[in-house]
Amino acid sequence: MRHGNNQAEALLWLELKAKKLGGHHFVRQLPIGPYFADFCCRKQKLVVEIDGSQHADSAYDRKRDDFFRSQGFSTLRFWNHDVLKHRTAVCETILAALDGRLAESVVAHDLRFVFAPTSQFVQPLQ
Repeated sequence: MRHGNNQAEALLWLELKAKKLGGHHFVRQLPIGPYFADFCCRKQKLVVEIDGSQHADSAYDRKRDDFFRSQGFSTLRFWNHDVLKHRTAVCETILAALDGRLAESVVAHDLRFVFAPTSQFVQPLQ
């Protein structure tokens, strides 16, 4: 388990703690198998990771995402910079995932979402 926090994680925690984000309960540094999730909403099976630039195109992170997915967890990854500069948009994206509005994997330069179709919050498309 990592010791200490970076500023982006501390700021995002202010938004997530005490069910402030849409009433969803998050925990920090949740062990899932051999890994620790930065933040996790266990009920919705959503992991939120906040990464620095050293994680760009990281094979290790893809392996972690695959493991989380195998356990039924979807994973959202944001850059530290985005949390620091665009926290509202980050929170809106987290809510979209929690509300089931993100229903497929997304890879962009500023966001990675690994969707686990077995997640409990997934609603069938009609």
